[in-house]
Amino acid sequence: MFFPEFRARRLRRNDAMRRMVRETFLRPEDMIYPMFSAFGKDIKKEIVSMPGIYQQSIEHIVTEAKEVYELGIPAVLLFGIPEEKDALGQDAYSDTGIIQETIKAIKAAVPKLLVITDVCMCEYTDHGHCGVIKDGDVDNDETLKLLAAEALSHARAGADIVAPSDMMDGRVAAIREVLDANGFTDIPVMSYAVKYASAYYGPFREAAESTPQFGDRRSYQMDPANRIEAFREAELDIQECADFLMVKPALAYLDILRDLKERYNLPLVAYNVSGEYSMIKAAAEKDWIDGDRVMMETLIGMKRAGADLIITYHAKEAARLLKQS
Repeated sequence: MFFPEFRARRLRRNDAMRRMVRETFLRPEDMIYPMFSAFGKDIKKEIVSMPGIYQQSIEHIVTEAKEVYELGIPAVLLFGIPEEKDALGQDAYSDTGIIQETIKAIKAAVPKLLVITDVCMCEYTDHGHCGVIKDGDVDNDETLKLLAAEALSHARAGADIVAPSDMMDGRVAAIREVLDANGFTDIPVMSYAVKYASAYYGPFREAAESTPQFGDRRSYQMDPANRIEAFREAELDIQECADFLMVKPALAYLDILRDLKERYNLPLVAYNVSGEYSMIKAAAEKDWIDGDRVMMETLIGMKRAGADLIITYHAKEAARLLKQS
């Protein structure tokens, strides 16, 4: 086919035609909304580096959870800011911890909304790392015990899905074993299978108050230069019975999303992380970009790359735009 007989613009000439031949679609059902639950009462503190996102006490979390459900978004992902932090992050696996109480409140108020919980220690430890510190680094095997206890406490509180984000070796198997042994065989594990040591996480560390007090996380999170390693990480988690695979961050790792989509048949999740969100918000605030259009283009790009689901702080505003279209 050659011009002028063939003209590609024939299928682009109006909105109805473009929609009819569109290849990739984004729906509210494709998104998961992250939320930050803070210990206390009547707290609604906007995160400076993430406009529109808040640390909130449980009563405000419940109000927003209702809004999320009404917009057709099927799930929220919970992060916790406890009253106190300590070396072993004990609030993370306490039956009365901030996340455990938040799960109960959301499920009581919005029972059909899926509650996914972040299973990690960094929000709860006073040193800001993702596990037990030994000789200046995170002790992998000791940390597995705490992660398993944390996941079990979330399941007991009513979580629908647990999502380990720590990048410890063997954590999916440890969590699956403890869930199954305690009767929670139906609770899926959404593994942060491919999580890079990224500079895009900066605003999140303000939101979750989880900045490491020494060193960094490069001894357990992946090197951004590595592609083949992503296959090994995903395959290990599949062998350990993960139910979802995740790539985090998303925007600079769309090639990894596509690689995993072509190789594996588990539901694939992209985490549209805080830095990606904040860059769009900052540029839109300065009128350098059309914030809504760039947001939607970014999210559809993640879907086109292979994501089945997208964890995104844009979820509510994107869902509203989708309902208007």
